[in-house]
Amino acid sequence: MKRLLSLVILLASAVVAHGQLTPEMDAYLRDFPQRAAFNIHSYEFLPIKDTPAPRGFKAFYISHYGRHGSRSHSSDKPYVLLRDCLQAAADEGIITPSGDSLLACAKEMILLHDGMDGRLTPRGMREHEQLARRMYRRFPGVFRHGEVHALSSLVVRCLVSMAAFTSTLQSCKRDLTITWDCGEAYQGIISPKFPGEIMKRASGVAHGPLTDIPIDTMAVFERFFTDPVRGKALAGKSRTFVSSIFSLAQFAEAYDINENRFSFLPWEAVTTAYARHILSFYLGRCNSATFGDEHLQYAKPLVTEIVQKADEAIAGAPVAADLIFGHDMPFLALCSCFGLEGYGYPALTAEEAYHSWNGTLHCPFAANLQIIFYKNRKGEVLVKFLTNEQETLIPELTAFSGPYYRWEDVKRYVGRL
Repeated sequence: MKRLLSLVILLASAVVAHGQLTPEMDAYLRDFPQRAAFNIHSYEFLPIKDTPAPRGFKAFYISHYGRHGSRSHSSDKPYVLLRDCLQAAADEGIITPSGDSLLACAKEMILLHDGMDGRLTPRGMREHEQLARRMYRRFPGVFRHGEVHALSSLVVRCLVSMAAFTSTLQSCKRDLTITWDCGEAYQGIISPKFPGEIMKRASGVAHGPLTDIPIDTMAVFERFFTDPVRGKALAGKSRTFVSSIFSLAQFAEAYDINENRFSFLPWEAVTTAYARHILSFYLGRCNSATFGDEHLQYAKPLVTEIVQKADEAIAGAPVAADLIFGHDMPFLALCSCFGLEGYGYPALTAEEAYHSWNGTLHCPFAANLQIIFYKNRKGEVLVKFLTNEQETLIPELTAFSGPYYRWEDVKRYVGRL
């Protein structure tokens, strides 16, 4: 307890002394403000670069874990709160032009949400369609022989993501055999239940000092109400009002709204919320110096499943790819278990993660891990890891060449857990 308290005090001191984000992170967000949505940011299809495989090695199998695509909020309460207080202000004649704009956006989001909590949006479907197309074009030889086995979380947005991905693969190769499955027996593997206690402690570290950073909420109310004191009374808790605006801005992109709705808030309010979110996620889901040893144990069944299926393919099972569709928490933990750079290595402290971890880059909607397996005529097997389609290293493991690792070395490495 004393260690945790010291960490909180240290982090709070660092925030006050050094500000919220590094200049590099601030510039990254300013370049495309929708990135401040963090794990609610829609997938960015970045250019692909492939390091040539070592001579004699050809891709023959893919193991994939993909997060569902862009979705709606888990509740329309933030939009309803904004609509109700801003409409009341309009009725009283104390709303500003910015308030009118925010009111219109809140009404639009309520219509788009349509009572569908956590629903995959059309954009989310397109993300998986495009990911499948890019995978096929990148590794066409993998799909010449063998079946594709797809497994999904029971959550509907994951099932629809699976359908979008696999139907696109089928369109790329008409004679491709695909199987689909889901069920309670698989759910604990695809989306393991991580202890709430770890998340609670991680959230405590993240929210304590970060929420102590003062935000001029009266300046926020002045944007939307000609009488900010009355507006504040209509809105209720200041933090809830600001959080509701942030949520509206986060989920707009999922509906193909290209307008930067984070502009409704002062930039310091946006970056404070962003920093709090990424720190909470990193501490509670990745290989953090603080909680990683505890957290990653719960991802072991998923790692075991992937290793087992891969070994079956290596042994000659007629499978070209095993595709799993799930969620952000197991995705982050899985990447951490494999020691991938940015997830499992280096193991950052809370302060380091707060200033430098790029959660948006590492875990957007439709985030994916693709493990590409290669073999030569001697039967030797190499793998390379793609996180969000980008070659990613395992810094603690000696590579065979470039981003390519011996599969047996990787298995020994994950066996450390």
